Amino acid sequence: MELILSNSPAKLTLGPACQPELTLRFNLTKLTLDPTHQPEVTLSPRLAELTLDSTCHPEMTLRPDPAELTLDPRHQPEETPLPSLAELTLEPVHCRPELLDACADLINDQWPRSRASRLHSLGQSSDAFPLCLMLLSPGLTPEAAPIVVGHARLSRVLDLPQSLLVETVVVARAFRGRGFGRRLMEGLEVFARARGFRRLHLTTHDQLYFYAHLGYQLGEPVQGLVFTSQRLPSTLLRAFPRAPSSRPSCKVPSLTAQAAPRGPKGPPLPPPPPLPQPTSPSSPEGPLPQSLLETQYQDLRGCPIFWMEKNI
Repeated sequence: MELILSNSPAKLTLGPACQPELTLRFNLTKLTLDPTHQPEVTLSPRLAELTLDSTCHPEMTLRPDPAELTLDPRHQPEETPLPSLAELTLEPVHCRPELLDACADLINDQWPRSRASRLHSLGQSSDAFPLCLMLLSPGLTPEAAPIVVGHARLSRVLDLPQSLLVETVVVARAFRGRGFGRRLMEGLEVFARARGFRRLHLTTHDQLYFYAHLGYQLGEPVQGLVFTSQRLPSTLLRAFPRAPSSRPSCKVPSLTAQAAPRGPKGPPLPPPPPLPQPTSPSSPEGPLPQSLLETQYQDLRGCPIFWMEKNI
């Protein structure tokens, strides 16, 4: 049967044997359903509150402007608890191949790229560098796989055997602003120092103050090596292109007077007058100094980029 309630009833209780189609109208304040009753419920305009028993799971359709819907706490989804910083571990990607896909998804969420290309890049990780490190949190259950919280890549630096270049630093969006980025960078320092390295280099567009708080200072560009091998001589490695200069190279014109070309007729033209001497001292050689507000370096897209370094 169809039951229509009007005149703003405060409470309605249905018996276990009664399972009609129920339509509620006109500002129903509260509805309590018997635990054994599971009807299809349709709620009409301006429903103030609906309270369901923990064992009742009716199919519900909510119509215009319900003010509040209260469900049993045991039926509401639980938020994933944040892992403790002390539980985090740092492991190379090539030591945990089963986490390659999760690591690729983490990086691609920040810098979209072909999945196949991303997996190929991660697959190049090795103890000989470049080396990709993952910040891992224990799974929700002992049997579950660890959660990839962060990632960073370490590469050797040309002509600086005790330095490493830090790249592709990223923390999962759900964990940002909670100390996981600091934990990742501190773990990188411990990892690098244990292997004999004494300096880290990196670049950033907009995280200068984060790295400055970790002890990084503005530095000079370096050339990272995309691969290393014990069989390659150092002379070959030095043949790789260096970091581009911050200012274009220019040839100083010679001020020595040269013989002027002879015209078709008449005496030769006089040489041009010498250039005036500069009135102010020229700027010193080398790149202009950086500051936390501006930099003379640019990335491949022409965006300003800051080089930073830290002794570890």
